Amino acid sequence: MSQQGGSPTGHEDDWWGQLYDDSTEDTGPVPAPDTVDDRFASAAGAVGADAGAKAPDEGFAQPRAPWDPPSAPPGGRISTETPVTTVPESRMPPEAAGSGDGTAADPARDGAPTVEHRARHAADVASSQVAEDTLPHTARHRAAVEDPVPRQAATPPAPAADAAPARTATHLDLPALPPPSADYVGSGPPTYDAEPTSLPPADPDDLDDLVADTVLDGARYGACTLRAVSVRGDSARYRGEPRRDSLLTARFGTGEHALVLVAMATGARATPGAHRAAAEACHWIGRAVGRTHARLAEDIKAARRGDLKSGLHRLTDRSLGKLRASAAEQGIEPEEYAATLRCLLLPADPECRTRVFFGVGAGGLFRLRDGDWQDIEPRVTDTTGEPVVGFGSLPAETPEGDRLTMDLGIPTPPSPYEPAPEPPREPFRFRASVAHPGDTLLMCTGGLAEPLRGEPDLCRYLTTRWSGPTPPGLAAFLADSQVRVKGYADDRTAAAVWEA
Repeated sequence: MSQQGGSPTGHEDDWWGQLYDDSTEDTGPVPAPDTVDDRFASAAGAVGADAGAKAPDEGFAQPRAPWDPPSAPPGGRISTETPVTTVPESRMPPEAAGSGDGTAADPARDGAPTVEHRARHAADVASSQVAEDTLPHTARHRAAVEDPVPRQAATPPAPAADAAPARTATHLDLPALPPPSADYVGSGPPTYDAEPTSLPPADPDDLDDLVADTVLDGARYGACTLRAVSVRGDSARYRGEPRRDSLLTARFGTGEHALVLVAMATGARATPGAHRAAAEACHWIGRAVGRTHARLAEDIKAARRGDLKSGLHRLTDRSLGKLRASAAEQGIEPEEYAATLRCLLLPADPECRTRVFFGVGAGGLFRLRDGDWQDIEPRVTDTTGEPVVGFGSLPAETPEGDRLTMDLGIPTPPSPYEPAPEPPREPFRFRASVAHPGDTLLMCTGGLAEPLRGEPDLCRYLTTRWSGPTPPGLAAFLADSQVRVKGYADDRTAAAVWEA
């Protein structure tokens, strides 16, 4: 072009016309063939005619990544005689171009692939694509771009000649695991939901009166493993009522002289303070046993069955008598502030396998031995025998001076209430038995004892769950103890002891 106002020259007009003439083709993709064969020929010309040739007894060369070194020839050494076409520096990528002082970049030092590597890789990919005759061109091109290095299945190494043969697993090698837990057993699902749906009402000035939905505990002493749980029933969960069952687990003493107490109580049905009466009954019996635990542990080891029965009967009467006295203080009927009470004494001495049960009221005492459940709840006729102090009509001593009951050293204070609270009307239950290795002893309230006696499927289910070589953990025991049965929706409180 000329300056403004000047006349253009012929040379400039020719240049302008050649650049913007309509007959001149625009820049863009070169109208050259771009097939797989053309790419292979181009790559073969760049690295030599034998870059992707087929060996006499081998398949096409295996594609490799750009950063892999060239494959070795049959002789085992890398050939350096393959001619490489020189590429102008202006057309080389930045990582392959020389430095500013004219020195070529070192690919081994910089970690970048060389032109030779790029060309060999292109030739190898092209040779692999040519072998895939059955695929259309588009599919072959897409496979080469997405996965330039085909994956091959790894071949496991052959075992040595002197190696031991592989051991095939059998049913004897598999661990004996209990079956998975179930939500319910029996003819159908229960009426209520499986999980809590409502909380009991709370008093902001008496938050200590709240009762948790579930209580879980456990321990291991001597030769036994203990699991204990108390769960609110489906009916109470649905109606938003507190759990009427109470659970107490306590250890008195240390070492082999320690004594473990498990106490559970159930408050009267349809009474507002049922949960408080159950908790108070557990606390009273806990205090009484704790104050005399040393003497009780000695009597258990010495198998003094008569002394244990009379002494524990006396402690139970006093503890439940406190509930009747508390009802008198509140101005309510004794039946409205009453509770059943069931207790289990476990000595920590591993040499002593005597387990002592005692209590008053409904519930259950079962034993799982050799895969069979045994109902070992003491019968009422077995408990109405010889009288004890404070419960019968005979004096504490015979005319000869022999005491009829064990004296635990607990003084009998005069009753501040007139008339004095009467003893519980329910008969006292007592049982002392020697456990065998592998036994499982189960003490529970009526919420679990009734379905165990009324639904055989629950017995079979707990048999499969609790007959394993090791006791269940706390979470597993909780899941097992609350397996539901249609028609039984009361609170459940249970304590199980596994003998090593």
